[in-house]
Amino acid sequence: MSDLPGLDLAAFHRWYDAQRPGDLGADLTGALIAGGKSNLTYRVSDGTTERIVRRPPLGHVQATAHDMGREYTAMSALAGTDVPVPQTYAHCADDAVLGSPFYVMEKVDGLAYRTADELAALGAETTSELAGAMVDVLARLHAVDPQAVGLGEFGRPAGFLERQVRRWARQLEGSATRPLPDAETLLTRLASSVPADDADRDATTSSIVHGDYRLDNLLSVAGDVGTSAGPVKAVVDWEMATIGDPLTDVALLLVYDKLGTLVGGSAVADASSAPGYPDERAQLERYVAARGRDLPDLSFHLGLAYLKIAVILEGIHHRFVAGQTVGEGFDQIGLAVEPLLAAGLDATSASSTTSMKE
Repeated sequence: MSDLPGLDLAAFHRWYDAQRPGDLGADLTGALIAGGKSNLTYRVSDGTTERIVRRPPLGHVQATAHDMGREYTAMSALAGTDVPVPQTYAHCADDAVLGSPFYVMEKVDGLAYRTADELAALGAETTSELAGAMVDVLARLHAVDPQAVGLGEFGRPAGFLERQVRRWARQLEGSATRPLPDAETLLTRLASSVPADDADRDATTSSIVHGDYRLDNLLSVAGDVGTSAGPVKAVVDWEMATIGDPLTDVALLLVYDKLGTLVGGSAVADASSAPGYPDERAQLERYVAARGRDLPDLSFHLGLAYLKIAVILEGIHHRFVAGQTVGEGFDQIGLAVEPLLAAGLDATSASSTTSMKE
């Protein structure tokens, strides 16, 4: 066995064999799966069977971030619904095994598309189909009854948006590597403009929220339309899942699609610039059609989404400058933070409205 940063294969196998005896043989190999900028994801194999192991990043980790138990619980609950998720096998909350909590799940055959070049190779028609399926799956997630799948206590709907503003303010305080005055302005603006119905949110206005929904958090087989999920084979990266306002997922998806134009190129992601990728209006129309309900003004939600992504990327930048990242592609991440904050201020200005009527 040859260990990887953050994964002691011998220690992992001793633990896992006690949970699921014989599922993996003793002569394990592992590989870090490229593409992640946050949690560490490994492919582990005994030469016949492959499993995926997920754990938090090394080094600087916020207390409420990188929740492996939350990921494991969400995916386990959604198994059997029409939201495609990997099969889960075991969860470890004991830091003594690998130095942090982790879990084990199925290896799903599919690719995570994140760049325009990757999508361009598929062609405009296939790209359009894939992005449309992405929106459809999100709508199906928001239609799942949390109580029916055992997630009724997974989050607190009332006051969800107000708590989100406070949470990301705390996250920024713990991650900032430099003065970010636009962040303070945006936080103040969001705190003073939380939608009036947030305090009264209940089960009728809440949904399971993924919390980080975007194309490269889907494992897809482009062109496959043979199942209800179409090309989307699994939704992954559920560490921020909860019960709350589904419009936060919608806004976050739109903001992720703007990253390529905000910071240039594929330093973070530029899939939305590929030929055939639907624009913002087309995505909103598809979501409205799938959900069967109108969307209100999304200015607050967009501002919150810009703030959230900026804080996440600042946290990654924090780990990079401290030499605590694993893999490549981190050196440009910090450049995206200030443009995102500026865009958040623009989205929440008095003249900015984004809404969609059925």
